[in-house]
Amino acid sequence: MGFFKSFFSGKPENPEAEKQKNDQKNFEIFKYDGMRAQRMGRTDYAIKCFTEALKLQDDFETMSYLAQVYIQTNQLEEARRLLETMIQHEANHTATYLTLANVCYMLEDYPAMAEAAQKAISIEEGNAMAHYLLGKANNGQGDDLMCIAHLTKAIVLKDDFTEARLMRAEALAKMHQYKEAMEDIEAILTQNDEDESALLLRGKIKEANGDADGAEADYTHVTELNPFNEQGFLYLGQLYIGQKKLTEAIALFDEAIDLNPNFVQAYHERGRAKLLNGDKEGATEDMKKELELNPKESEAFNGQYNNQPGGRQTDILGL
Repeated sequence: MGFFKSFFSGKPENPEAEKQKNDQKNFEIFKYDGMRAQRMGRTDYAIKCFTEALKLQDDFETMSYLAQVYIQTNQLEEARRLLETMIQHEANHTATYLTLANVCYMLEDYPAMAEAAQKAISIEEGNAMAHYLLGKANNGQGDDLMCIAHLTKAIVLKDDFTEARLMRAEALAKMHQYKEAMEDIEAILTQNDEDESALLLRGKIKEANGDADGAEADYTHVTELNPFNEQGFLYLGQLYIGQKKLTEAIALFDEAIDLNPNFVQAYHERGRAKLLNGDKEGATEDMKKELELNPKESEAFNGQYNNQPGGRQTDILGL
């Protein structure tokens, strides 16, 4: 009887059930359209789709997709809020805490990063990434000893954890424990003898120990491996300036700027080398270009100028 009544009246027998069915259908349409848009790089449309889907259903998986897109588009506060909501839904999902820790790192909120990493460890003690992120948070807070302790735990859990070894080497070098730092660097280079970050750090340690030739070899090797590695050019050029090889430094920064005309620090260092070499006009031109590319530096410079006793001018190149 109910079927015939529904049929002749044109109304569903159970409106609530019909609404739920339509909501589920629309939820799935929004969710999968969002997933397709994300794969195609249409992040704006993906956000709209996932947001509409979540209005219909609090789906953990959809939340995770939306959080990914927020991170992709650098909407970090939105990502953080959503990840915190996800934790309320599933309090023991390790991956959510790890993602939250990474977002807090990008926001430079190191206490919150540490808290998220510690929660992940409490759920999964043997998670190497959680210990690494806690070490990274300790590093951000200037706690070198705890940083090394947690990075060591990460390395014990995962011996080939390159990122953890590199950060531990940096922390050890900062504490002038160069021998121990070099052990980590050599372990990284054993796995990959072209690891640019490890080569640069090895060069820095050699430079600190007075081995300028060894440092130059490492920095040069990096610029040959990757002509777009800006740090390699900076370290090598700064080494040349320290050795009073000003012509070589200027030529090196000429090359770096040819490769990347927006390389702000290269203009700064080239200007410094030119000034030391007696080319005040060239130094001024580089200073102007640096300020054009980085207006914030101009504000900082003006502040320094205004704070000088008697309005005495200080050169932006630090000379």
